[in-house]
Amino acid sequence: MAEGLLRSIAGDRFDVESAGVAPSNVRQEAIEVMREIGIDISANRSKSVEEFVHQDFDYVITVCDHARETCPVFPSLAIRIHRDLEDPPAPGAADHEATLKIFRRVRDEIQDFLLKFAEEK
Repeated sequence: MAEGLLRSIAGDRFDVESAGVAPSNVRQEAIEVMREIGIDISANRSKSVEEFVHQDFDYVITVCDHARETCPVFPSLAIRIHRDLEDPPAPGAADHEATLKIFRRVRDEIQDFLLKFAEEK
């Protein structure tokens, strides 16, 4: 969601990549709540941070404590920015509407965080 949001917020001001420490697939709930605000991430794929360890970045943004703790150290002089947000429940762990509610809240928190980030940069 963060990749889609930052691309939407900043346009071509940033080259945006996203990755996870345990990639699997883009959750349907994420696709659904992003579509609600006019952002289509259905073609996105879940990527591993290992794909990017030799790439230079100006910023590395993490959005949960687990990612911050397990994210590899990038060899560049990237400024690390962290915001701990709730990790939505695993598929099937809660009913669909409850899960969507969490995804919407997390989406909105990421959006607020990235709006401030983009304004400052």
